[in-house]
Amino acid sequence: MTEAPTPRRGRPGYDQQTVLRRAIELFNRQGYDGTSMGDLAKELGLTKSAIYHHVPSKEHLLAAALDEALDGLSAAVDSAAAAAPGTSAYERLRTVVQESVKILVEHLPAVTLLLRVHGNSEVELAALKRRRRIDERLATLVQAAVDEGALRADIPPDLISRLLFGLVNSLVEWYRPGGPVDPEDLASSIATLAFDGLALHEG
Repeated sequence: MTEAPTPRRGRPGYDQQTVLRRAIELFNRQGYDGTSMGDLAKELGLTKSAIYHHVPSKEHLLAAALDEALDGLSAAVDSAAAAAPGTSAYERLRTVVQESVKILVEHLPAVTLLLRVHGNSEVELAALKRRRRIDERLATLVQAAVDEGALRADIPPDLISRLLFGLVNSLVEWYRPGGPVDPEDLASSIATLAFDGLALHEG
């Protein structure tokens, strides 16, 4: 029986996750198209030939980074879809918004990279296709909340979905991990702002 090939373990100090993290940082700093494997090797203090001991290609790193972001966002939608029977569409939608904030905070560099891709390669096109499927599921959930009378019906559901998650995605522009805002408080505040508004309503 032929033995399976031994997985690449990386050289001392550089496991696969470390290389991926540094690559994502570099892609966000210089732009994916403006970053070469030579740049990554320099960032890691390796020779250009040695970097291929860790990863097969730049595209492989991009795919892993985008999958990290998309897997998290998909999980947020899946968790809402699997909510207990009787959970309203409104409650599920609010949960998706809160969970999406937490995922963005936890995977901020990868989500930032996802939001910057433009479909310039097969890897990017595949990621954009997955993102559209997530957007479609969210719009369906918004429509369900409208149909049950929990959300206003004078704004198209797909526009509501875009505005909601545009608010969430705007966090990549200013949120910094380790800052004064707790992720749980941030998720709750965004959901409150999105669903309850800012104005005070007298009883």
